[in-house]
Amino acid sequence: MSFLFFRSRPLARRMLLAAFALGPVNLHAAPVVTLPELDVDAADTPPLLDRTENANAVSGRMLRQRALSSPDSADLLSRLPGVSLYGAGGISSLPVINGMADDRVATSVDGVRIPPACPNHMNPAMSYISPDMVTEATAVAGITPVSMGGDSIAGTISVERKDPRFARRGKILFTGWARGAYHSNGNGWEGGLSSTVAGDWWSLNYSASYAERGDYHAGGGGGRVLSSSYKTYSHSVTAGFHKDNHLLALTFAQTDTPYEGFPNQYMDMTNNRSSSVNGKYSGAFDWGTLDVRGYWQRVNHAMNMLDDKGGHTATTGMPMNDDSRSAGYNIKATIPLGARNTLRLGNSFDHQGLNDWWPPLAGSMMMGPDTYHNINGGVRDRLGDYAEWESRITPSFHTLLGFRNDLVMMNTGSVSPYAWANGMSGMSSMGGMSGMGGMAGMGGMGGMAATDSAAANAFNAQNHRHTDVNFDVTALAHWDATRNVSIEGGYARKTRSPNFFERYAWGQSQMASQMIGWFGDGNGYVGNNNLSPEVANTASLTADFHDDARKLWNVKIQPYYTYVHHYVNVTRLKVFSDGFDQLKFVNHNAQIYGINSSASYQAWSAPQWGTGVFSAKLDWVRGQDLQTHTGLYHQMPTNGFIALDETYGDFTGRAEIQLVKRKSSVDALRSEPRTPGYALLNLTAGYKWRMMRFELGLDNVLNQRAYQPLGGYALGNYKADGDLMPVAVMGRSVNASIMASF
Repeated sequence: MSFLFFRSRPLARRMLLAAFALGPVNLHAAPVVTLPELDVDAADTPPLLDRTENANAVSGRMLRQRALSSPDSADLLSRLPGVSLYGAGGISSLPVINGMADDRVATSVDGVRIPPACPNHMNPAMSYISPDMVTEATAVAGITPVSMGGDSIAGTISVERKDPRFARRGKILFTGWARGAYHSNGNGWEGGLSSTVAGDWWSLNYSASYAERGDYHAGGGGGRVLSSSYKTYSHSVTAGFHKDNHLLALTFAQTDTPYEGFPNQYMDMTNNRSSSVNGKYSGAFDWGTLDVRGYWQRVNHAMNMLDDKGGHTATTGMPMNDDSRSAGYNIKATIPLGARNTLRLGNSFDHQGLNDWWPPLAGSMMMGPDTYHNINGGVRDRLGDYAEWESRITPSFHTLLGFRNDLVMMNTGSVSPYAWANGMSGMSSMGGMSGMGGMAGMGGMGGMAATDSAAANAFNAQNHRHTDVNFDVTALAHWDATRNVSIEGGYARKTRSPNFFERYAWGQSQMASQMIGWFGDGNGYVGNNNLSPEVANTASLTADFHDDARKLWNVKIQPYYTYVHHYVNVTRLKVFSDGFDQLKFVNHNAQIYGINSSASYQAWSAPQWGTGVFSAKLDWVRGQDLQTHTGLYHQMPTNGFIALDETYGDFTGRAEIQLVKRKSSVDALRSEPRTPGYALLNLTAGYKWRMMRFELGLDNVLNQRAYQPLGGYALGNYKADGDLMPVAVMGRSVNASIMASF
């Protein structure tokens, strides 16, 4: 299991705790050497609700609040220092770590690095697992151990399901839970269940989840945010087997999203099906431990427009399809070298094949007569090897040194537009694009055909094969200077190769280019076959002040600086008649710097008052393109929260004020919107009674009008009323949940 060494090695665990003040979400407190036999009478609970009162209890309640507020698993991490979210669909936010997002963050689910299979990145990795199923979530910024993955420069997010459970010897275990939830804003409903039957060497689990919500309403009477509805459900079956020090688990899963609106995109998701098989083996031997992962996944993805953007019938909208197949493995060996040193060796391989095609639209002379092939037989393979050495030089001084090499190989086939220009004579007077009335200035059919056919010919004449030899290094030192002060600092060199669409998106007409992009800015994007990999050099220092027992109070301050060679940014090609731009991906140099800080304080703990804990975080980040001297896109303004958590017997409560400063540092090239600052009050309360847990929450209590700093433009509303505004924050919502375990 990929989390074994984090649980059994003090330095690695402290690395995660130093990265974020509230620490990673890790429900497994004890080192694993042999597999435990679980009590036959033990009741199962949803992982995020299965918490004990320890140093991470505040974090646990915070995560329960986020799970109650949203079915988006990325939102579980939104209150961690250094983490923010690109606004997208209701279950598809893109995580941001220290000002860098999406592909720059290595995001894995059950040990699998799931790449998006969509030119708008509508199906990110964390959209395939519901918050109810998450048992372990870690987020590490910047100086990430090489054993946690490569081909990324911002950091690593890892999400895991619960491990198989087993009964006592000779016993049979039957346990599970069921949960239902309601959200008043958008009339949302959720459900989840998990059931396990197990013997002392075998285990079988079935889990399912469901979430559905309509368009939500903005605060302050701001009206409905169009294209914000969604519906999704998933099923998984996990079979587990263990003998002595060995565990084998196989998970078969399927996730369906019949529709999901995207307020800041021209398109919506009209179907997404992921079918996957995931296997893992963990074994303890005399020489150390061995962890092996293997996976296969197929994603069938379809985009068009939901009704509030023009519909997706056979004669309206714009159908776009993707077929992605991924497979790979990950092998890691952890070898103790005496009492003070540990060596980790690993090898991994990840394959993705992608076809992205846009079928002709019946009755449309612009989107036809042929199929538009955007990515045709695209292949992206990554072969990685690493070595990592951890040393406990003294009881108070630890070091970590790691080296990694990733070989990234990419290629794609020839492409074609809807129609070749030489076959369009006499047809150039045809009108605009059906169903895309909000995208003015598309021009005639002949002009679009000529532009895209010329672009296709130029693209097909190029060599598309790329082989990037990427090299990463991580060096980290941790020093317990006194009983109350710990210092941790380090350096990392991280490398990321461009994705399919950054290199291979070739269309240059307005319509084709505006179908590319996961930025929510309304602009059109053109790929660049000559892009180089990004190389980030990061230095950071974490000062941790705490009480002797690390239980009563804690203050952490983490400044960091990142210089990125060949940062994938954009240059302007032209301005469209509707005011949006056509941008081309290019390599520039950039710098990102900031400070993450957080604190917690146990204000009281007594039988008559319970336990009260204050917590807070404050993040500040700036990013600059060093060639254009503009701000980098979507840098979160200064933000944080102040919260009070109370535990009294079986009652828990949380009051939180979320604070975001006015966004004034923007990317001028993308015409990024500025947003006003805001303060939102959120309240939650929970009560456990026997095998039941009741939770009630109130988000945005005062129904404040606010806009998402990283949400882009509300293009759905723009098409409906012509008013171009940022995507609004959800208004007041009453959230209720009930869970029963057995």
